[in-house]
Amino acid sequence: MRPSWDEYFMEIAHVVKKRSTCMRRNVGAVIVKDKRILSTGYNGAPSGLKHCKETGCLRDKLKVPSGQRHELCRGLHAEQNAIVSAANFGVNIEGGVLYCTDQPCVLCAKMIINGGIKRVVFGKGYPDELSINLLKEANVELVKLDSIDLD
Repeated sequence: MRPSWDEYFMEIAHVVKKRSTCMRRNVGAVIVKDKRILSTGYNGAPSGLKHCKETGCLRDKLKVPSGQRHELCRGLHAEQNAIVSAANFGVNIEGGVLYCTDQPCVLCAKMIINGGIKRVVFGKGYPDELSINLLKEANVELVKLDSIDLD
């Protein structure tokens, strides 16, 4: 059966997440505008730095629960990498749609809002209610796509 556009781009986000170098959670993101892919990103250490699998995960060592103390993580989130990648190549994402395998956290939500993303389609939930509240306040459409789970 032919996938809907949301299913299609979410499947691509699941392929993108295979590049993740995070030890705790593998996440992929795709930014789309007018049914064209503008940028992709996955979570992991900044370019040129050692991956978490080499250095270890401080959040794991400190037993930090998911959704808390993001500042302790050496990695960037998939959404952040997709937004930064678009900026590096001069690609305007304003008015775009972000497809993400997981619900964005509050840090990513703020970047999504300031980047002008108008719609976020995500798969798995994430324990961060503030991110949902900020996105709704900014009139960013949120769609939880339950039909795709390629893990």
